[in-house]
Amino acid sequence: MVVIRLARGGARKRPFYNMVVTDSRARRDGRFIERIGYYNPLATDKEVGLHVASDRLSYWLQQGAQTSLTVSRLIRQAASKATA
Repeated sequence: MVVIRLARGGARKRPFYNMVVTDSRARRDGRFIERIGYYNPLATDKEVGLHVASDRLSYWLQQGAQTSLTVSRLIRQAASKATA
């Protein structure tokens, strides 16, 4: 099954997450199909904290990819910021 989930990067105590499309059997930070965005939980006001390529996200959702709970929450958060 293809899933959209977060892959952790960054240094110790400085997390940075890539939003990736991957096979569900792959390791969390391992091989992935495509990177469709990123999430920086420690972003300041000047930095972009969440970026999602909405066209690629909709493509993978049409192909049957499932999102993790955290990615679903982040997508809703990005959509609410876009409308506000």
